[in-house]
Amino acid sequence: MFLGQNLLAWLVLALGASMAAGNLAALLRPRPDRRDPTDLDRAPLGRSILYIVIGSVAAVWAIASLLSS
Repeated sequence: MFLGQNLLAWLVLALGASMAAGNLAALLRPRPDRRDPTDLDRAPLGRSILYIVIGSVAAVWAIASLLSS
């Protein structure tokens, strides 16, 4: 198989962890300046928390898949 047998698990781990980390960073440290008047002051709280949860679940699932194989 191309790039190993666990390619899908590694990709899910990378995407899930980056989804969780990116949204957490957007919540903790919003941009100091707005480039466009239509930009939001900070990231939407509900959507960001939902994406953090989804990304964390995907990353934990991928880690469990990698450790079990």
